Amino acid sequence: MRRILIALLAMAALAGPGSAQEVKSVIVGADPGADYFNGQLWVDPTGRGDTLDAWVSNDRTNFVRAGQLLALRDIPWVRDDHEPRHYLWAPDMVAANGKYYLYYSVGPQNPSPSRLGVAVCAAPQGPCTDSGKPLLTGGKGFEAIDPMVFVDPKSGVRYLYAGGSAGAKLRVFVLKPDMITIDHEEEIAQPPLFTEGVFMHERGGVYYLSYSHGAWNTAEYEVHYAMAPSPLGPWKYRGPLLQSDKRYKGPGHHSFVRDPKDGSWWIVYHRWEGKKGAGPYSDDRKIAIQPISYDQYGQIVPIRMTAP
Repeated sequence: MRRILIALLAMAALAGPGSAQEVKSVIVGADPGADYFNGQLWVDPTGRGDTLDAWVSNDRTNFVRAGQLLALRDIPWVRDDHEPRHYLWAPDMVAANGKYYLYYSVGPQNPSPSRLGVAVCAAPQGPCTDSGKPLLTGGKGFEAIDPMVFVDPKSGVRYLYAGGSAGAKLRVFVLKPDMITIDHEEEIAQPPLFTEGVFMHERGGVYYLSYSHGAWNTAEYEVHYAMAPSPLGPWKYRGPLLQSDKRYKGPGHHSFVRDPKDGSWWIVYHRWEGKKGAGPYSDDRKIAIQPISYDQYGQIVPIRMTAP
């Protein structure tokens, strides 16, 4: 089995949240789904396409591979003997009902449609068992990719955000309490400059919709965000949040996490390192973690990846 390699790189000591700093990349991979479970930071990245693995850390710096969550061969509705080579990517894990639910993308998009799956896990490290059928299937200009599940702390409603890339269309669904069935779709306005990799988080009654914009393998890939009074909008666009600089390219497809110990907020994202020019780039991306902060109006302070 091919494994994601962990890469521990030298860095300067972390400064305060939101300040310019050198940021450590901790895992080779992309599209990190991240959350705190049982006081530990868990990161589930895209790997080589045939498996999804879980990584865990007690300090946001040193990570260990905790287990294999799911293998492509164990998903009964994916058959590579009759279709083109398929891949797993963009996982997202959520705790609910005393269990853990792993949402993921299966592609490519053509000639078979893109699909989202969901698996049920007994623990954050897996193993996970697929539900037995696709959760959502793409088509008619919509790509069923990049799932993100958000449980509204106010209402308890479980929202599934998904879509993007070639169709550049975001859709939002309400999940049934079982977390593996869609109840209905909610109509929303499309956020400005949305491409893919959506994430929703809430802070102080404000809802933050963040997402990637641009071609994934170029320097134009970046994170933008909007604010809203509810998980469904209306969106007040706030502009770019994380962009390429001279040293790191194409930062994006991220998660926000809140440390339960001290309440600090962090962004977990992938980027290209050691690349020059505008791209397109190839080879591996790396996952970085750094603190964020909010200004007096609740806006996220734009993130700078390198020291001035």
